[in-house]
Amino acid sequence: MTATSRPRIEPVDVDLKEPLKSKMATIFPAALPSPTLYRSVARNESLFIDMIDMHFIGPTGLMERKTIPSRLRELLILRTCTLAGNEYEFNLHERTISEKMGLTREEIDDLKTKSVDKTLWSVTEISLISLTDELVSTLSVSDPVFEQALEHFSNTELIEMTQLVGLYTSVAMLVSLIRPETDPY
Repeated sequence: MTATSRPRIEPVDVDLKEPLKSKMATIFPAALPSPTLYRSVARNESLFIDMIDMHFIGPTGLMERKTIPSRLRELLILRTCTLAGNEYEFNLHERTISEKMGLTREEIDDLKTKSVDKTLWSVTEISLISLTDELVSTLSVSDPVFEQALEHFSNTELIEMTQLVGLYTSVAMLVSLIRPETDPY
């Protein structure tokens, strides 16, 4: 978003009123202003509250079920953001939780590139990156990438990982629609 452009959908005021205030407090630290995208989605207050109540959105992002290790989950989210052109969400994660989830500064920077430096990543992580790259870029998975992923992940994990890729691709669509201002973290 350029410095002179404004969001297409203005966020609700950062000084939230109830019930948004207490709901937001369950998913985002009170010490930081709530993310602009969250507050823009909160323009549809009932949907936003439902997303929180259903645990669809939580402190580490969408659909945190704690079944995928935090580091792998964050890798998948950042890689999806890169490939979907979602700088807003990448920035939000990078500045708030990516390192807490186990990624190094060098790894975070590498996930921004078209082709990752395979020396930075384990074989398991490379298989997840390859899976994510194909899902976002082609909306499909080739047999070799599937077979490689199946060596490292269960069917249950692969289904959940694919859902996360889809959800964060939809976040990229929301960002494209709303054009939120970058959060000052």
